[in-house]
Amino acid sequence: MDNDTDNHPAGSPASRPDDPGHAPGRDTGRGPGHDPAADDHAVVLGAGLAGLLAARVLATKFARVTLVERDELPQAGPAFRPGVPQSRHVHVLWSRGLELMEQMLPGITGKLVAAGAAVLESPRDFLWLSPAGWFDAVPGAEVLLAGREVIDWTVRQEVLRDGRIRVRAGSPATGLVAGADGRSVTGVRLRDGEPLAARLVVDATGRTSKAPDWLAALGYEVPEASRCDSRLAYSSRYFETPKDPGRRWRGVYVQGRPDSPRGGVLVPLDGDRWLVTLLGYGSGHAPPTKDEEFLDFARTLRSPALYDAIRDAKPLSSATGFRGTANEWRHYERMRRWPAGFIVLGDASCRFNPVYGHGMTVAALAADALAAAIRDLGPAEIPGAARRLQRRTAAAAEVAWQIATSEDQRYPETEGPPPDRATRILQKYMSRVMAGANADPGISTPFFGVLSLSAPPNTLLSPGTVVRVLSKWRLPTAPETTAYPSHHGPPGT
Repeated sequence: MDNDTDNHPAGSPASRPDDPGHAPGRDTGRGPGHDPAADDHAVVLGAGLAGLLAARVLATKFARVTLVERDELPQAGPAFRPGVPQSRHVHVLWSRGLELMEQMLPGITGKLVAAGAAVLESPRDFLWLSPAGWFDAVPGAEVLLAGREVIDWTVRQEVLRDGRIRVRAGSPATGLVAGADGRSVTGVRLRDGEPLAARLVVDATGRTSKAPDWLAALGYEVPEASRCDSRLAYSSRYFETPKDPGRRWRGVYVQGRPDSPRGGVLVPLDGDRWLVTLLGYGSGHAPPTKDEEFLDFARTLRSPALYDAIRDAKPLSSATGFRGTANEWRHYERMRRWPAGFIVLGDASCRFNPVYGHGMTVAALAADALAAAIRDLGPAEIPGAARRLQRRTAAAAEVAWQIATSEDQRYPETEGPPPDRATRILQKYMSRVMAGANADPGISTPFFGVLSLSAPPNTLLSPGTVVRVLSKWRLPTAPETTAYPSHHGPPGT
């Protein structure tokens, strides 16, 4: 198969000069050997969600955008691929991420739903056991639930409708091409061919990014890294959805907490399927990958609700594990020197414990930040703004990082810096917020606004919210757990 796969519709234009801000590139004296064909060309490494959305944004400025992907991409429909190993586990797209994707790709929500995704209200459509107890049917935030393969396939088909964007699949990148001035990146080296020249190169290759090595090979420092690892482990299986006319929920979420570090989540998928992900923090709590032990682990959770739901359900797959869940931020935005023409996005820059469901939403936030930062720039000006673009897109991860690391630091076996005094105060306050949010709409609304990344964290520190939270100071933050919430019982009841 030809690696340089042209996936755009026949007859679609190669460029759209009527787009706002679109202008032909101009030669800015990039030195001997400069390829003029690269002046209006951007390369995005990685065709996952971060890369797809970045390509969509860059296509409003560049006449050509090439997505370079090391995997051979599925052609017939959604399918697993090695480059997204966590795709067999539960994925959540919070309302803010869905809103931004809809802005970038109008109509994408409807196409995702048509492909089998479900848009649910969280927590109303769930049996959700938080560390402080069961959520009542309080207002929260919308979430889109679908298999990751469905999300990536649907978004990719929509992105590739733009004739300026092409895919070069099955082509691993092996390094960056330095400009003649020694201070810029002017392309990327591929394992299967000649260097690919570009005015801008974006690394969106995710957790396996080689950007630190590539930059070091060009004489740049190794970026500082922050790491927080709660040693969370996953195991997931697909089940056929059992018939139950009395079922009033669409999903189940049993959260762990430090005194009971096991949890699980059940979500609906297309084709009358459930995807169930079990999880555990620290040594002795990793969920099994042996099929015969999967149900036994589910039985040990704080509530029997998830076990009761799947104990008689027909398994459709074997259990699959995943262990790479550490929070890790490579601080490219802090580097003393940064080359023109290169930026790093998504998990390649900052990745989170996936239990909080923020990865895809942060990818959308970073793409939105990139769009805002280049709105008033022409293609020739964008490479020189790379340092500013790196800082702007990195800032999109700050809230999700704060949420993930402060919560993970509650667990005693977490590896990384211990929580400082400010974080400990925040943890205590957030425990009170959670206790109040379980039943009080006045607290649940701002809480889910922050959790979904739709509202800034200081929303929870507004005077009205603080007073409301403190008024419930008698509520226990880690109470004994009832088997089921008062509004729903076991299957068949």
